[in-house]
Amino acid sequence: MNHYRNILIAIDFSVHDHQVAQKARGLATQLNASLHIIHVLDNIPMPDTPYGLVIPLNEDSSYPLLESEKNKFKQISDKLDIEPGCRWLIWGEPQQEITRLAAQQQIDLIVVGSHGRHGLAVLMGSTAKDVMYHADCDVLAVHLPES
Repeated sequence: MNHYRNILIAIDFSVHDHQVAQKARGLATQLNASLHIIHVLDNIPMPDTPYGLVIPLNEDSSYPLLESEKNKFKQISDKLDIEPGCRWLIWGEPQQEITRLAAQQQIDLIVVGSHGRHGLAVLMGSTAKDVMYHADCDVLAVHLPES
């Protein structure tokens, strides 16, 4: 069995983040691994900002929507006791940014939430499936109930 040293939680600010985070936190504790966290901003407009931009968490912006997202991210990261240097809020496309960061930070395991998709949703894909397909490391997809 691989010994995971760096575990990355990918959150999307859904009601299921807690379930995904607790699974990752349990593994990190059992394996004495470092816990990292990422949230990819893909749902708010970010004018004049290139994809892949890491949002500084310790600087204020004049953009209220971004500040709201940063505050949510900080609360979750603080609650999980994740070191400030292991937190990434990135503007971009989730699958691409999650797998890019995982490779860059030498992540051994990515933990994502996955809904059981049926019908048309299977054809349209999901972030969890795309991460599993493109990641260079192991991926744990935590099965989540349909909302």
